[in-house]
Amino acid sequence: MSRFVRPSKYRHVYPNVAKKEACYENVKVSNNAWDTNLVAANGKYISINWNASGGGAFAVLPINRPGKLPDIYPLCRGHTATVLDTAFSPFEDNFVASASDDGTIGLWKIDDANFDQLEWSDKERERNGGVKDFEPIARVSGGGRKIGQVVWHPTASNVLAAATGDHVVKLFDVSNASTAASSPSISLRGFTDTIQSLDWDWTGTTLIATSRDRKIRTFDPRAGENAVQTADSHGGIKGARVVWCGDKDRAITTGFSKMSDRQMFLWDTKNLSAGPLKQVTLDSSSGIIMPFWSDNNIVFLAGKGDGNIRYYELENDELHYLTESKSSEPQRGLTFVPRRFLNTEENEIAKAYKITGTTIQPVSFCVPRKAESFQSDIFPPAPSAEAALSAKEFFDGKRAQRNLISLETGKGVSSSGKVPEAASTKTASAPAPAPAPAAAPAPTQTQALPRSASPTKSSPLATPRAAEEPKSTFSHLKENNTTSTPASTTSVPAPAADPQNGVPKTAASVNSGVELEQLKNELEKLRTAVEERDTKIRQLEQENETLKANQRKAREALLNSL
Repeated sequence: MSRFVRPSKYRHVYPNVAKKEACYENVKVSNNAWDTNLVAANGKYISINWNASGGGAFAVLPINRPGKLPDIYPLCRGHTATVLDTAFSPFEDNFVASASDDGTIGLWKIDDANFDQLEWSDKERERNGGVKDFEPIARVSGGGRKIGQVVWHPTASNVLAAATGDHVVKLFDVSNASTAASSPSISLRGFTDTIQSLDWDWTGTTLIATSRDRKIRTFDPRAGENAVQTADSHGGIKGARVVWCGDKDRAITTGFSKMSDRQMFLWDTKNLSAGPLKQVTLDSSSGIIMPFWSDNNIVFLAGKGDGNIRYYELENDELHYLTESKSSEPQRGLTFVPRRFLNTEENEIAKAYKITGTTIQPVSFCVPRKAESFQSDIFPPAPSAEAALSAKEFFDGKRAQRNLISLETGKGVSSSGKVPEAASTKTASAPAPAPAPAAAPAPTQTQALPRSASPTKSSPLATPRAAEEPKSTFSHLKENNTTSTPASTTSVPAPAADPQNGVPKTAASVNSGVELEQLKNELEKLRTAVEERDTKIRQLEQENETLKANQRKAREALLNSL
């Protein structure tokens, strides 16, 4: 063993765990067994998968309101099954997407004014008709099966990637609700089992994914639907995760060996077929490892069910162990905030929120330095909240570096390096066509579900980029019935010409219009019935929580009187 210690600026990084008054208590975390982080955050909000009845729901917590949550909390409701994942837009702090077991994606705009009801007394809440929940501005159909993960594009606004239960990654342009509800812009195929994790490279040119078939794949979404590269990954079938290493052509995966040892692999994303560049065996615990990358060249590893968070530094294709944050409280989920929200005055290089029991606990990772000036060597420029591309530009084939800001001044700085070419031009492990702008698929690929439209009282998306006026879901349904190949039991024949006057017969079109109107009325009735059911369940849930709160108060009063 060498007598010399490898020099590193981050050797003595220490965790600063928030005190109780800065935590978020009485959090009712979902008990669903689906493998996601359960929590997402930016510098303004925390979203958490909620344990709720009456359809799926998740909660959004303002970061500036720590403390104990009320028993009845305003939730984001709109799904008919459990919420599996959430993700905040990197360019709009109030814009969040949710993935659900009902096969849809929910799009939500969080109104700060809705949190004023947290200050209401019991009488004020009763006078105002109870807690007011959030409603989605749109619901996007993912194809009928569960949506497991959602990931926003890092450089293009309103581009969302979703992993579906039918083993397909679908890319949506959500800048226009009706367009997104119609069909995905791009579908990536080739998976033979459940997709477990996915991530974008620095510029959003390449997408990397792991799946239960023990493979790791990279895609150039605009070059074709098939994988550019495919390679064998971890030998175990338990949850494998992947994270791209910032602006490098490296990726890190975590998973299990055939002997159930927890592992971490470092990959060259230009040549996956060569196998991992580095393999690290961590331990033999059973919890799934969640990896998180920091632009300080540090990867944080947090295991579900563990109390510890380890961190490694990547240097010259070597993963050097730094230290770990130890805790006796096991974590169920974890997330890190974007670097532009860090507190540079405290030399905070990363900040996480972890779920322990019914509490969300902030954890800051700081470098111990006495200097009071800005430490530029540990604070490289961070991605800004300004998108480099629009959704249309991305799907038209354009590429761009991320917009960066200085953490010292908050002003924009120029990106270093050039935009990487598509991975398909530098690998021969899998055939791929030349890059070309992806054309929108025909409506026959994915028909819009009537429930995917936003409610009539909801507002449109904040930054629509489509030039055309949004169409209703039923207009999409009508277009699909008249332009696509028939998918229902009733076909619509082409009108035949009358031999006497040459005028086309309209009986078929009339019948189609009548049937469409009947379907429309039936769907409206079903939607109304479901909304009434969910409202009733929510009312009963609130009454139950009120009874529990009153019972607890009565018990405390009785104990105090003794």
